[in-house]
Amino acid sequence: MEAQAEARRAQDERQGGGRNLDSILRIPVLMQVVLGSATMPVSNLMKLGRGAIVPLDHRVGEPVDVVVNGRVIARGEVVVVEDDNSRFGVSLTEIVGPSAADPNG
Repeated sequence: MEAQAEARRAQDERQGGGRNLDSILRIPVLMQVVLGSATMPVSNLMKLGRGAIVPLDHRVGEPVDVVVNGRVIARGEVVVVEDDNSRFGVSLTEIVGPSAADPNG
């Protein structure tokens, strides 16, 4: 009898864990695709106006960073979405491991 009770408890814990996992999997995260960045003094920033072009540190054709909640998780290429030519997408070319994505481990 005790073995059956233990098995039942273990099954209940697994099922409860499944519900917890399901809840976690539904948490929204912010995904951003970073085309590049630029550093400039505030004085130059204040001079920017409509039509100004800010050169970025990435070149055309270089992979872009895919960032989720502030961490680089992948790299990819910018593409035009097939079903909607007015939208950009990203084709993932590399999944970044934890050590490469976060220098702190």
